[in-house]
Amino acid sequence: MSGVMGNDQDADIDLGRLFSAVWQRRGRLLAATALAAGLAFVGTTMMAPSFRGEARILIESRSPNLSAGQAPASGNDPVLDTLNITSQAEVLQSSDLIKQVARDLRLHEIAEFDPDGHSLFPGPFVLLGLAQDPLSVAPEERVVREFREKLKVYPIENSRIIAIEFSSHDPKLAAAIPNKMAQVYLALESGAKLDTQSDTAKWLEPEIAALTEKVREAERKVADYRSEAGLFQTGQSGSFAAQQLNDISNELARVRGERANAEARAQNVRAALEAGRASDTLTDVVGSQVIQRLKETEANLQAQISDQSTVLLENHPRLKGLRAQLQGIRRQIEAETQKILASLDYEAEVSRLRETQLIQQLNTIKADSARTGEDEVGLRALEREAAAQRQLLETYLARYREAASRQEPGAAPADARIVSTAIEPQEPYFPKVVPIVIVLSLATLVLGAIAAMLGELFSGRALRPSQASAGIEPEMRDEGDEHLVHRMQADAAAEFDQIHARLQNEQPVPTEEPTEVDPAVPGPDAEDADEAFNIETVANYLTRYDVSVALAVSPEGDKGSTATVMLARDISDRGKTVVLIDMTGSACPSRLMGAGTLPGVTDLLCGQAAFGEAIHRDRLSDAHIVPQGNADAVAAMRGIDRLSMIIDALADAYDHVLVECGAADVEGVSRLSRGRDTEIIFSIADAHSESFSATLDGYRNAGYDNLLVMASDATVPSGRRAA
Repeated sequence: MSGVMGNDQDADIDLGRLFSAVWQRRGRLLAATALAAGLAFVGTTMMAPSFRGEARILIESRSPNLSAGQAPASGNDPVLDTLNITSQAEVLQSSDLIKQVARDLRLHEIAEFDPDGHSLFPGPFVLLGLAQDPLSVAPEERVVREFREKLKVYPIENSRIIAIEFSSHDPKLAAAIPNKMAQVYLALESGAKLDTQSDTAKWLEPEIAALTEKVREAERKVADYRSEAGLFQTGQSGSFAAQQLNDISNELARVRGERANAEARAQNVRAALEAGRASDTLTDVVGSQVIQRLKETEANLQAQISDQSTVLLENHPRLKGLRAQLQGIRRQIEAETQKILASLDYEAEVSRLRETQLIQQLNTIKADSARTGEDEVGLRALEREAAAQRQLLETYLARYREAASRQEPGAAPADARIVSTAIEPQEPYFPKVVPIVIVLSLATLVLGAIAAMLGELFSGRALRPSQASAGIEPEMRDEGDEHLVHRMQADAAAEFDQIHARLQNEQPVPTEEPTEVDPAVPGPDAEDADEAFNIETVANYLTRYDVSVALAVSPEGDKGSTATVMLARDISDRGKTVVLIDMTGSACPSRLMGAGTLPGVTDLLCGQAAFGEAIHRDRLSDAHIVPQGNADAVAAMRGIDRLSMIIDALADAYDHVLVECGAADVEGVSRLSRGRDTEIIFSIADAHSESFSATLDGYRNAGYDNLLVMASDATVPSGRRAA
């Protein structure tokens, strides 16, 4: 502990001492553990068991596809959004849903959900006015509060499933409430969709009526404008002028083709006639019926001439007549050919005249069409407005029909479905008797062991100076056995008896025997035969007899205080932990040990310093000192009663505590001593002076028996005087 309380010395934790302390208290630890296990077992068995049920809901889009086409993909449906899943979990915890479930299951009649309403007496805090009377709150609100404490709703990670957990002392309620919540949730969601469809239909009805009137007005404007501008339609797309222009263009193209054909045919016939070719090669000539009859007549005449030439002479009148007829037929053929050529020329001329007329009509219609195009600009604007109104009307009508068809309860299913219903649990989830008993038992055992170790640490028994700081190995640090202590005391008593016998042999025999002689403790009447102990002998006495607290009185002042400082250093050199408390007026020990101006005992008594700040290390040894301090001595004396507590605390931390009292009298020492059996060391040079004898008589008369005289001169032979 010195290493902890001092400023410069380190300390090691004695693990063996810690485990030994735990082992020594094993009986109490096991008893406390058994008691905790029993209490835990009794408490858990007396608790009302709680059962837990769970239902699960899958959030998915369930809107029916009423159209004939394929339903669109719902992967990006807002219903399946992560935020919407969380929102639906919050909806399941809403007060409205909980109230409806509580009303349906009549939970206000169950004491578990309304303990205040079923309690015969109000709580103590309510009676004292420290808490609000729960009966002032509506029963439904009290049920909702208890319901929320037992309810747990959360979305399953990486899924669209929401879990509904509920705990209750009744296993049937633990299963029925989650299922009922899921059913009420689906009904509320379906009802919300029905309300949406109904509201949509109600809103569309007046809108459709207004749009119908607008469409009718727009179409009437289109008809009036078309009539005023003369923009008559001949087909689904196109006006009368455009249709007329198209027809004339087609007719003009046809007439031009006929004219070209007629001119080509006439030119062909004329070229053939001019070249003297036979008319049989001309298609237009051969195709004429007149020419064909003339050709037949010509062929007949040639056949007759050939027949008559065989029987008649060349100048026969019959032959001449036949030849004359043949010439006439040929002239008719030529004349008819000229007529055909003339008809072709006439046909080409007619085509040219028709073409001229059509061109004139075309030009007129083009002018009319240009004027009509300007009028159609306004017409198309009116038609666009009418078409937009008509399209909006058709859209509203389609939506109205769809909304009207979904106003039935089965036509609007909720966007969720139950995938797992809660079943009645067979075993409670709380309390788990065996795990609770085991955990509490282990916790009690561990905490008890920790408390035992902390007690050893705070008492200082589990701390020892480190090897580097102590300098030497303590001889008997680990010998805490009771028999070993008795043996040490016996050895010390034998050694002191030998010293006493040797000193008696060296001293002259007194003329008068004392009235009472103690061989171990000579009386004060044998002053001529005894000498004071030296510092080494006193240190040996204190360490051998394990004197924890000793008061040092120095009637001679600083000289005796110096001997006390040397005594503390001697004890420290023996490997013991020692602390010196400076209660002198001159602060001589504080100056000698290098702590003259540091906080000390007066600061502790005034409450101006802590233990760690008031304990300092000797500048020449491993001993510690609590110096006089810097606080007001008069104020410190007012708290002198605290000195005994300080000494007790130091005695628990150090092996030896030396209190240097200076030239204190009996009354001053009595205020510092804890009893009449306190060891008192007198540090004095002349043990045979009358003043010292009077001082000893005063202490003896005051009831102090453990008096030890130490020579303040280090060269004085060792001896023993006790009263």
